[in-house]
Amino acid sequence: MSAESLKITVLGSGTSVGVPMIGCHCAVCSSQDPRDQRLRPSVHIRYGDRGVLIDTTPDFRYQALRSQIERVDAILFTHSHADHVMGLDDVRPFNYQQGGVIPVHGSEETISAIRRSFPYIFDEQFTESSRPRLVTHVFDSAPIDLFGVEFRPIRLRHGKGTVYGFRFGRAAYLTDHSDIPEESMELLCGLDVLFLDALRHRPHPTHSTVERSLESVQKLGPRRAFFTHICHDLGHARTEESLPPHVRLAYDGLEIEVEGAA
Repeated sequence: MSAESLKITVLGSGTSVGVPMIGCHCAVCSSQDPRDQRLRPSVHIRYGDRGVLIDTTPDFRYQALRSQIERVDAILFTHSHADHVMGLDDVRPFNYQQGGVIPVHGSEETISAIRRSFPYIFDEQFTESSRPRLVTHVFDSAPIDLFGVEFRPIRLRHGKGTVYGFRFGRAAYLTDHSDIPEESMELLCGLDVLFLDALRHRPHPTHSTVERSLESVQKLGPRRAFFTHICHDLGHARTEESLPPHVRLAYDGLEIEVEGAA
C-alpha cells in the first residue's frame, strides 16, 4: 500500500440480524460459501499509520481479531441503531495499546444516544473497572479532518429517519439508507469506490434494494461499486451473476485499496 493510498477492510456486510440468521435454514443461511456468512455492517480504513473505524457493531471484537485490526485512532458513526453501536465497549484494548483517548464522531442524535446507552463510559466518577477512553464530537455537514484525510458526512434517508454516510478521498461508504437526497448525490461524483446499501430485491421501508442501488450507480458513475447490508435473500455467487462487472457484493474480509487518500 502506497503512502498516498488507503485500504478499506469490510468487517461486516450483513443486515442487523446477520447471516446466517438465528433459527433460519434457508439456502443462504445454510450455504458453505464463506461470502454468505455476514456479520453486522462496518468498515475499517487504514492509511499511513492510522486507522479509522466506521461503526462498532455487536460483532466488533471478533471482526477486529479476524481482520487483525492493529489501530483505531478515531470512530465515525453512521447512526445509533444497535447493530452499529453496541460493540463500543470492545475498543478498550486499543486504548491500552495506543494510550490516550479515541475521538468519536456522530450526529447530535447519535452522540446523545451513545451517551445514554453507555453512561459508565462517560461518567467522570472514579471506577476500579476499566472502560473505554473516548471523547465525543458532534458533526454537521462540514468535513472532519482525521489525521490529514477529510471525511465528509453525507446525509441520507433511512425511512423517516436521517443517517449519515461518509466520503473520504475518492471513496464513499453509504449504509442503511432508503434514499439519497439530491444535494447528497452532488457530493458523490468522481468516485473510485462507492459502497451502497442493497438489502434485497423486494422493497423495504428503510433500506435500498439491489435495483435501486444499481440506479444510483448508473447516476453517479463510480469506477467500482460494492453493495453491503445484505440479508439472507441474496446468495453471493448467484446475485453477482446478474450484476454489471464493476458492481460486486461486498463480503466480510474484503480488502480494497483506493489511491489518493487526501
